[in-house]
Amino acid sequence: MSVANYVRVSTEDQSLKRQLHATIEYAEDLGVDRSAIETFRDKSTGTDTNRQEFTELLERAEEFDAIVVHSVSRIARSIRDFEDTVDRVVDDAGTELHIISEGFELIPGENDPYQKAMLQMLAVFAELEAEMAQNRTREGLRTRMQNDEYHHGPAPLGFEKNDGRLIEGANYDHVVVILQEVVSNNLSKRKAASELDCARVTINRALERAELYGIEAESTAS
Repeated sequence: MSVANYVRVSTEDQSLKRQLHATIEYAEDLGVDRSAIETFRDKSTGTDTNRQEFTELLERAEEFDAIVVHSVSRIARSIRDFEDTVDRVVDDAGTELHIISEGFELIPGENDPYQKAMLQMLAVFAELEAEMAQNRTREGLRTRMQNDEYHHGPAPLGFEKNDGRLIEGANYDHVVVILQEVVSNNLSKRKAASELDCARVTINRALERAELYGIEAESTAS
């Protein structure tokens, strides 16, 4: 049996060791000798489309009997992205896809109604989470707009002012993605500041106003 493992972290500061250990151990449980496991590795943010090793893995998917990853988030940045990956690996290449954290074993030719339902639920919950985040943002804006702090002084990160009222700036969505990476400890505040071309204190201030971005908790990343 030929197996490929894929591991990815979001910043150069993070280590691949935990994912490597989990995926190798899982592959060995499938009966594969460690020396026969081919590992593909990337270090990039979830919004970075230049995942060279992952792209190569998809191109070579037919060469393997199975592909093992630690979690859905390592191979997909959205539900549509995940569905495209499943189509490419399982349907087109005829290769098994094993996702450890979510417990998915997607086998070519098998129509497992339970797994199909789980995948559909995953999509539903992702859409619900996005909608709830948008609602939190709108509610937070209404609350903060009543505070004079937002009628005077500079607009928060990702926002602009129009006749004294806050509106989302052109880079708002990108700011939300970067701040969420910080909150999830996938990105340091220093790297976030570099990505958004601002000072680290600006990142701290944005996280103090987390409700503006649909974010619930401040990260401890440095």
